[in-house]
Amino acid sequence: MKKVKTSSLFKITIALYLLIILFPFIWVAITSLRPEADIWGKNALNLSDAKFTLENYRLVFQTPILNSLKNSLIISSLTTLYVTFVASLGAYAIARLNFKFKKLLTVVVLAVSMFPQMIVIGPIYRIFIELGWTNSYYISLPYSNITLPVATFILITHFAQIPKEMEESATMDGSSKVNTFFKIVFPLAAPGVFTAAIIVFIGAWNEFLLSLTLNTNEAWRTATVNISFLRGQFEIYWGQVTAATMVVTIPTLIIVILFQKQIVSGLTSGALKE
Repeated sequence: MKKVKTSSLFKITIALYLLIILFPFIWVAITSLRPEADIWGKNALNLSDAKFTLENYRLVFQTPILNSLKNSLIISSLTTLYVTFVASLGAYAIARLNFKFKKLLTVVVLAVSMFPQMIVIGPIYRIFIELGWTNSYYISLPYSNITLPVATFILITHFAQIPKEMEESATMDGSSKVNTFFKIVFPLAAPGVFTAAIIVFIGAWNEFLLSLTLNTNEAWRTATVNISFLRGQFEIYWGQVTAATMVVTIPTLIIVILFQKQIVSGLTSGALKE
């Protein structure tokens, strides 16, 4: 009897938790389909007689949203490729090599990811001004500062689980360190690499502050920044904002839904295996 009550209570708790998590997304989706006049006022909470329209989406696609989505895709892809490669090398070195302060370095790598962007945005902006890199895809370089530590930390656990005997066997067969890494170690760590790549891509896709500061030209804005400019002189077009939010969110949502098993497997496999 107690087990039944505990099971029911657990399910109710999970259901409530999911409702709390999903409610903002559901409300944004509903708001994006409502006329601007109905979003505020007496009709805001009245969904029984709500009128739904695609007008907000039509207006959004008259803005440079497609160009900003292209910018986000290119910058996120460049960041993902760069971070995955560098994080793989760094994580492999930490997992395999023996050197002083190894544990301290691992802690520092993770701690760097906790630094507020506001601390580094000033120096990065000055460097970009001096190099003439503002309003360009070079923004993917500082993007990597945000995602590289987390990707490295994820990959350390995966490289550490690969038996050293496999590398030693390849070395005895005449394989170089580089060849062993890319043909044996890297493929075996594929679940972790894949997970790290997805997390990096989503992190870069959602980034706002760096893009707002470094890419000020409308032609170079990313999708998240473009949403903040959907406003008039004295008002914010909330219907368009929510529609644009859905347009920007759906690609990452699809990625998570399609690859959720791989993401969970990649995040847990390194932690569960000794």
